Amino acid sequence: MVMARTRLFSATLLAAVSQYGLSTASAAPAGDAVITWNANAGTAALKACIAPDEDPFHESRMYAIMHIAIHDALNAIDRKYQPYAFDKKAEPGTSADAAVAAAARDTLDKLITQLPPELVKKECIDGGIASVEAAYSAALAAIPDSPAKKQGIALGQESAAAILAKRADDHAADGPFLNKNCPTPSEPGKFQCVPNFPFIVFEKWENVTPFVLRDTAQFRPGPPYAVTDKKFADDLGEVKSLGGDGKTTPSARTDDQTQIALFWWESSPLKWSRIARTVAVNKGLSQWENARLFAVLNMALTDGYIAMVASKNYYNFWRPVTAIHISGDASWTPLLPTPPDQDYPSGHSIEGGAGAEVLKQFFGDQVSFQDCGVALPAGSACGDPTPVLRTYTSFSQAAAENAYSRVLVGFHFRNATEEGNAYGHKIGERAANTLLRPVE
Repeated sequence: MVMARTRLFSATLLAAVSQYGLSTASAAPAGDAVITWNANAGTAALKACIAPDEDPFHESRMYAIMHIAIHDALNAIDRKYQPYAFDKKAEPGTSADAAVAAAARDTLDKLITQLPPELVKKECIDGGIASVEAAYSAALAAIPDSPAKKQGIALGQESAAAILAKRADDHAADGPFLNKNCPTPSEPGKFQCVPNFPFIVFEKWENVTPFVLRDTAQFRPGPPYAVTDKKFADDLGEVKSLGGDGKTTPSARTDDQTQIALFWWESSPLKWSRIARTVAVNKGLSQWENARLFAVLNMALTDGYIAMVASKNYYNFWRPVTAIHISGDASWTPLLPTPPDQDYPSGHSIEGGAGAEVLKQFFGDQVSFQDCGVALPAGSACGDPTPVLRTYTSFSQAAAENAYSRVLVGFHFRNATEEGNAYGHKIGERAANTLLRPVE
């Protein structure tokens, strides 16, 4: 997470991820501005230092708002789906590609500029803006000058202004986002600050207005296991056995399990957008279908983070590293440093469930695809010439593995991941079946 996880990335990894972000933008299929701008947004997030894993909260909201602006602009040209924030009929012949580019550029520029200085340095914001402006200039240069182009730009700008106004008071700017008042040790099971990070992150994100959830408690799972429950003891033994770093702490993880742990260690909005691009291209979706897909997907992911924080604050359950240290093994070290927030439910698992369910609702569950991992060792990561690709035969399979990865990395108890995955599926199902529905 932001600032905390920034320290965890080497210059080599960041360079590889940045290279990958840039290459995906240029690799988007010709003629599909929606997919191109999804990739461009990922590149901008990397340049703005909120991806690949620093601040998925603002990142998910940024993608959602951008894709809503794109969706509403396209549906002003040809109404296929219900609008979200901008309801207007465009002039005949308006350029769709110009509208998409302007909608994306205006939302991204505004949202990157608004990133909280508590978390993001000015040079990162400047880098994000420069990335957007370069992509925008390239997009407009590819469109012949004409009245249709001017109309498209104006339309995209109007659509962007509408969603930005709608979300202006959604509390996403209500920091501070780092709480340095660590709780004093109390009864077993209660959260304590984790090693290396004397603060808690993003507690206030529960106040952000959801896109699709009725409220932040909708679909909330029941409480975690009591620390006296045998099921908790089983979960504790599992993460202690599998989640160690293999150096300071022995681990029973296999090589494949270590690959799984690192493969999914990435911002969920970045990862699931990349998966969605792959599947959307393979399925031959139209621009309008892609506009709805990516808007719904990223609204669901944004709500997943909001629900996660609200539920974590509500249950305030300790992380495995704390439980293991208190149980007597004070030297136990997870594969990667534990994020500075509570265990239950697992946010990464919520995100995987939400992303997988949205894709399932669009395409059916039994869809085969491959993806790479940005945090795999040098030579096998996304930005490398021959990256390792993991293959999945369904979205549910991918979501389940994503959830399990948080046990393997030492971050979560299994119960937190399984409940989180199920939680996310409910959010994704609601998003896909209530947002931006086809017109009658």
